[in-house]
Amino acid sequence: MIECGSIEYAQARLQSRHGRRASEAQWQQLESTREFAALLDLARAGPLRTWVAGITAQATVQEIEAAMRTHWHAAVAEIVAWMPGRWHDALAWCAVLPDLPVLQHLARGGTPDAWMPQDPRWRELCAVPQGECKAVLAHGPWRALARAWSAPDTLAGAWLDEWRRRLPQPLQHADDSLGQVVAALRLHGAAFAAATPGTGTQLRRALQARLSLLMRRATLEPAVAFIHLALSALELERLRGELLVRKLFPNAKVV
Repeated sequence: MIECGSIEYAQARLQSRHGRRASEAQWQQLESTREFAALLDLARAGPLRTWVAGITAQATVQEIEAAMRTHWHAAVAEIVAWMPGRWHDALAWCAVLPDLPVLQHLARGGTPDAWMPQDPRWRELCAVPQGECKAVLAHGPWRALARAWSAPDTLAGAWLDEWRRRLPQPLQHADDSLGQVVAALRLHGAAFAAATPGTGTQLRRALQARLSLLMRRATLEPAVAFIHLALSALELERLRGELLVRKLFPNAKVV
């Protein structure tokens, strides 16, 4: 019997999940569905059901976003439980990724959105003046990012530095599987930053193809867990976009 908490166990579970991902034909069916409720029903009936659990046809944008953040945290926690203990800290840090845009918005002096004071994770940060936010960050789940508060554009770099610190072994060279994942994500980030309007979908699909190839090569390597999370993030982002477009622009033409 394969033991839970081993690379072998994680590989088996992750490969199973990978094999059940939505096909491009299923995505095309979703994307051609005009009504929000119909789109939600279609997602519930297929491989994307986990991401839309708890979302109703009457859900507000804030409720959709909150549900998807919860599902992301659960997805990360599940993979943490499958993997050997020495990788838990680095994997758990991936749960923070959806927080980076919000933190950047606040660090730039942006006004907290209406939902933030109601969310236990954000309540304290939203309750203090801008000048005290760094001190609040330094004692909470984002403490590793506190140094970037005064330079919001460095938040992603601060996240990556903390992730590297949490790795049980340093990244090696270009042939290392995990190093290749980081390189692929860096290249995507650079390409996305320089992208012209209308090319974002193409860039995301290219990243998905690259990550899928790396996953096939990373058999029984810890990198497979991080690749799966990156693919899951792309999937969640794609579904989130479809849901929010239908909710925010109910009369828009579906292309």
